[in-house]
Amino acid sequence: MKDPLPIYAPPMRDPLSIYASANRARLSFVAGLLIAAIAVVDWATKPYISLGFLYLFPIMILGGFLSRTQLVGVALVCAVLQEAFSNLPENEAVIRLLFSSAGFVGTGLFISEMIRNRRITMAHVEELEGQIKLREDAEEQLRSLVESSPAAIVTIGAAGRVLLANEAAQHLFASEGTPLQGQEINSYLPALQTVLKNQQPRVFRTTLQCTGKRSDGEVFLAGVWFSTYSTISGPRLAAIIVDLSEDLRNREDLSLEHLLKNTRILMSAVAHEIRNLCGAVLVVHKNLSRVEELESNEDFKALGNLIQSLERVSALELGSSASQNGEVVELGSVLDEFRILIETTYHESEIEMQWDVREPLPLVWADRYGLIQVFLNLAKNSRRAMASSGMKRLRITAQEEKGNVAIRFEDTGSGVASPEHLFRPFQRGAESSGLGLYVSRAIMRSFGGELSYEPRSEGCCFAVVLPLGVTQEQVVNA
Repeated sequence: MKDPLPIYAPPMRDPLSIYASANRARLSFVAGLLIAAIAVVDWATKPYISLGFLYLFPIMILGGFLSRTQLVGVALVCAVLQEAFSNLPENEAVIRLLFSSAGFVGTGLFISEMIRNRRITMAHVEELEGQIKLREDAEEQLRSLVESSPAAIVTIGAAGRVLLANEAAQHLFASEGTPLQGQEINSYLPALQTVLKNQQPRVFRTTLQCTGKRSDGEVFLAGVWFSTYSTISGPRLAAIIVDLSEDLRNREDLSLEHLLKNTRILMSAVAHEIRNLCGAVLVVHKNLSRVEELESNEDFKALGNLIQSLERVSALELGSSASQNGEVVELGSVLDEFRILIETTYHESEIEMQWDVREPLPLVWADRYGLIQVFLNLAKNSRRAMASSGMKRLRITAQEEKGNVAIRFEDTGSGVASPEHLFRPFQRGAESSGLGLYVSRAIMRSFGGELSYEPRSEGCCFAVVLPLGVTQEQVVNA
C-alpha cells in the first residue's frame, strides 16, 4: 500500500501554535536533543532505572509536522534505544520491543491526527469567518441600496404585516404617521394582501398596477414589482413600489393635447378639400346664374347661399403655424424609440429589418409624437403589403440631404398600383377609412415637413423629409 502523503498542511495562521512552519527546525532540533539526552541518561543509569517512557515527549513534539512514515521510523528508533539500555530480563526483550514500538507509533500517529484535525478545523473556521465577512459586506451594501433607493421597498410576512420598509416607503405611505413597520399592508395596498392569501407553492415574480392609499386617505396609482419567497416562518413577499399618479396625469394630458392637435390638423386638411370643392361648385353656380330661367329660381338662390356658407366654414383657421406645431427634436432618439416599438413584432412576422442610419444625425424641426405616429403608419402599411410576399424585408434609412433630413421606408411588398391616388382620403379599396397616408402627410406638413412616394421597380418606398432643427424665433422671423 502506498504511503500517504506527508501531512504538510498550509502554514497555520495561528501565531501561538508551536507547530508553525517557522518553528519546525527548532522543534526537530529539540526533539533530537531530547532523544539523545534520554538515551545517554538511560545508558548511565542502566543498572538502576529505565527512562525509556520519556521518549514519548520527543515523539509528541515531532508528531505535529512529520509524515506518518517518518513518525513510524522515529518511534521504532526510540523503541530500540529503550530496549538497548533497559535493565529488564532479556528473555522478554522482543515482547517489550513490540509493545513499546506500538505505544510510540500509536502516540505519534495520535498526535499527528490531532494536529491534522486542528489544522482542518482552523481552516474551516477561517473559511467561515471569510464567508461571514462577505455576507456582512453584502448585507451592508444591500442595506445601503435599500435605504438610499428613491423607490419604496417593503417586505411583508405571511400575516400581511410589514416586516421591513425603507425611508422612501415610509414617505410614500405615511410621511407624517406612525412607522410603517409592523402595520398591515392591507391598509395601504390591498392587492398585495390578496397575493399573499392566494399564494401557490410556486414563486411569483411579476408586476402590477393597482390603487394605493396613504395614511391620510389619499388614493394614488401604484406600480408594484414584487416576488414571493418561502422561509421557515412561512411565505413572504418583497415589493418595490412607485407612485405613477403623476405619470398618469401627464400621459392623459399629453394624449388630450395630441388628440386636439391631430383633430385640428385633420379638420384643416378636410377644410382644404372642401374649399377646393366649393370653389369648383361656385364657378359652376356663377356660370349657371347667367341662365335667365334660373335667375329668379328660389331653389337656385338657396343653393348659392349654401355654397357660400360652406366656403366660409371651410375658410376657418383651425390649424396653426409650423412654428407652433414643432420643436427641435433629436431624430436619433426618436428612431431608437420607434425601433423598440416595432422590431419584436416584425421579427415575429418573419420580416427582416435593415437599419441604415447615417450617424450623427442633425437636430430636426418636428413634433415628436406626430413623427412617431407617421413612422408607425408607414411601417404598418409595409407590413400589410408584404403579407403575401416571398421575401419580406423592410429597410429604413436616414441621412442628411440638401439642408433636410430624409427617412425612407423601403419594403419588398406588392407595390402601389395607382400612386396618383395615394394621398387622397376615403379611397376605394383602402384599408379601414383610407385616411392613414392622408393624415400622415397632413401631420408632416403641420410642422413644415413632407411625406412623399418614391417609385421603385420593386416594392414601395416612402420618404419622410424633415427640416433641420431651428428655434421657434427663427421660424417666426423667417
